[in-house]
Amino acid sequence: MRVIDGMHRLMVAFLKGQETIEVELFDGTPEEAFLRAVEANVTHGLPLSKEDRRAAAARIIASHPEMSDRAIARAAGLGAKAVALLRRSSDADASQLGARVGRDGKARPLNSTEGRIRAAELIAENPDASLREVARRAGISPATVSDVRKRITSGEPPVAEQVATETDSEPDRHSPADSVQAGTGRVVRRVRLVQPDPVSLVEKLVRDPSLRHKEEGRYLLRVLQLNAIGAQEWSKLAAAVPPHFGDLIADLARQYAETWAEFAKELDERIQAIRDETEASM
Repeated sequence: MRVIDGMHRLMVAFLKGQETIEVELFDGTPEEAFLRAVEANVTHGLPLSKEDRRAAAARIIASHPEMSDRAIARAAGLGAKAVALLRRSSDADASQLGARVGRDGKARPLNSTEGRIRAAELIAENPDASLREVARRAGISPATVSDVRKRITSGEPPVAEQVATETDSEPDRHSPADSVQAGTGRVVRRVRLVQPDPVSLVEKLVRDPSLRHKEEGRYLLRVLQLNAIGAQEWSKLAAAVPPHFGDLIADLARQYAETWAEFAKELDERIQAIRDETEASM
């Protein structure tokens, strides 16, 4: 009979002389009750201070090490990077955990290397297996399985290398961003990807009737237009933030960024599922 959320409402009812009050019963461990209390206090009522949220996140990391950084960040009202820093500095032993549970309740491996290798083996055993079947058995996402299949088809290993290498006998021709590995003649080249202009991309989307003729599509376009600004405009907005709201707005920005990342991931999985269905029907 411990109050998880609503202590002030209970006090008001008591002061009014009420003998009963409607409640929602929660059955769980003290650690689960604490997690529920933090989630409730982050979304309504008197906001928790940043230190309170950091302390709550640290306690959740200790009691729920299987939760992903993003899931803990959403529960505690922090950014995922802040939670990752807390996790690295904590004493919680998560070395035995091979996966973490995200906000959608799905478990994802901490290291996809083993999953990629397992997926390559499954594809070799059954080349006609669907991406979702391989993903389920290998413990990785369908999008990762698709990447593994493409790499195998092109003769590449299932696990991607982090940097591209090439052999060059004249390293002086390379840019300052390149570095030569001593004694090997191998040049590690770091390639900077050119990002397309978001304003021009959104303008192209606005002209598409498949989006303009649906209410949800028009709403999506409005959201995209609000975010389609250049780096200089973002700098101006950052300069306009009052110092006493800096931490709060930075946390909100991180949460919005994580939401967009989740949105992109959901789109990737949905598109891949459509491709799987198309391949299956052919």
